[in-house]
Amino acid sequence: MIVVERDTLIDDWVCNFGDVVQPGSLVVLNDTRVRHARVLGKRRGSGGKVELLLLGRVKACSQHNAVERWQALGKPSRGLRAGTWVDAEGFSIQVIECRGGGHFTIDVQSTDGSQVECALERWGHVPIPPYLGRPDEPGDKTRYQTIYAKRHGSVAAPTAGLHLTERTLEVLRERQVEIGHVTLHVGIGTFRPVAVADLDDHPMHSEWFEVSAGLAERVATARRRGKPVVAVGTTAVRALESAADAANHGCVKPTSGLTCLLIQPGYRFGVVDGFLTNFHQPKSTLLALVSAAIGVERTHEAYRVAIERGYRFLSYGDAMWIPQRLL
Repeated sequence: MIVVERDTLIDDWVCNFGDVVQPGSLVVLNDTRVRHARVLGKRRGSGGKVELLLLGRVKACSQHNAVERWQALGKPSRGLRAGTWVDAEGFSIQVIECRGGGHFTIDVQSTDGSQVECALERWGHVPIPPYLGRPDEPGDKTRYQTIYAKRHGSVAAPTAGLHLTERTLEVLRERQVEIGHVTLHVGIGTFRPVAVADLDDHPMHSEWFEVSAGLAERVATARRRGKPVVAVGTTAVRALESAADAANHGCVKPTSGLTCLLIQPGYRFGVVDGFLTNFHQPKSTLLALVSAAIGVERTHEAYRVAIERGYRFLSYGDAMWIPQRLL
């Protein structure tokens, strides 16, 4: 990982993260769990191949009806008309509505009678990033999941957390670092590139998040002790900043719901003091968040150095540790 200090960029190993966090800090992790949301099937009748990415449930099954209604992305979108049936291993699916742009409303029923969320764990495929250029493999079921993942709901992993091991967490605890959790379910919109000249005009996606009363108290305790609040990943940053208590700077309020918070240069952080993150794509809101913390020029410099030194980018790539905001 690259450590971004005010006047220098230091090469380190991400396995040393537990050693570089200030003792007594509060480290906040995103405990979302990536669902095995990719379903591969065939159109009933024609046998044409279909790939669906289940984004979220909009209606659960009733006592007398085992069908659940979900929102999904589908391809090829051509031919997936309302009324189309898709048969997949473990699932029977009917397209209910075509919403444009490859988005669909579908009714899903598992063939073994279990809830769809449970059936996806057995029959679904891990939605690894398409730029990897390969199908998912058995190892992705653990590799593309943080060790503390708990609450199903993401279509992509909060990838900074993939670096953390049980030993890392053990070292943090040995150094009297508090560990807390938020939940932010990563949505497909996080991959939407910025296509406008002014970020204020970017249609920011919404994602469901929750900050518990217990975590709010831990943040308040860290503030009383004068210790920093550290986030692992941009998703944890967004969750904490979305719950910022305007009446009590540095603290958060117990909050749950959707956030559309866009953190860009000029943003004044209210909660997070430092964070661990991966290297992100150009023209992304994730890169804008990093630039908000350390400045546009410093971000450009850090990325230039990372490229020169052979750092790996994106989901299975290397990390950047920003121990303090530089603005």
